[in-house]
Amino acid sequence: MDFKYIILLLVATVFSVWASIKVNTTFKKYSSVRPASGITGAEAARRVLDANGLYNVRIERIPGNLTDHFDPRSNVIRLSESVYGASSASAIGVAAHEAGHAVQYANGYVPLTLRNAIIPVTNIGSRLAMPLILLGILFASAGTQFIYIAYIGVACFALSTLFQLLTLPTEFNASRRALDSIESSGLLRGEELSAAGKVLSAAALTYVAALAVSLLQLLRLLSIVNSNRRN
Repeated sequence: MDFKYIILLLVATVFSVWASIKVNTTFKKYSSVRPASGITGAEAARRVLDANGLYNVRIERIPGNLTDHFDPRSNVIRLSESVYGASSASAIGVAAHEAGHAVQYANGYVPLTLRNAIIPVTNIGSRLAMPLILLGILFASAGTQFIYIAYIGVACFALSTLFQLLTLPTEFNASRRALDSIESSGLLRGEELSAAGKVLSAAALTYVAALAVSLLQLLRLLSIVNSNRRN
């Protein structure tokens, strides 16, 4: 069973690394596709926001590459240097995707609302999970009731898996909103739109990989605790 787990985790990890490489190479590849509109990433995000009445959402430039994100606490979209002022299918796709998150937040999109709600407990749970599991297993020999401490640790880790699970529909929906907005507003057309879609599809793979790794780790931890309980 351990051998099977190692193989599965290795496959998931390789998939995760491949997905990370793919999103970077795909972004770089389609960064050479210049839109006929000549619009930049920041301008594209602004148009998507304005089209949805989100005039109060600001757009800022931040350092780094593909460090783009929407911060609901500050109501700000932060775009990386490779996206903010770049005029390419890649930049427009990524920028519109982040604007899609802002639209989700404004409209109360349920998976995003749930994901944001569990962030505080997920952060706490991720720090407590392993110590609780180890303590539960260590003291189980003194009394079978202590094994439930380990199960609480597994439940804490499960919060991280739940977070990854809620991330999937959130990211896919943001990409769909982005492509719909790009197409309807005429920011990209034909091959340009297809290129942006490929960038967002590559990015989505990283979230699928993260969920796979988290799910395998959760199942393995549960298996370890169950085994100790039987022993």
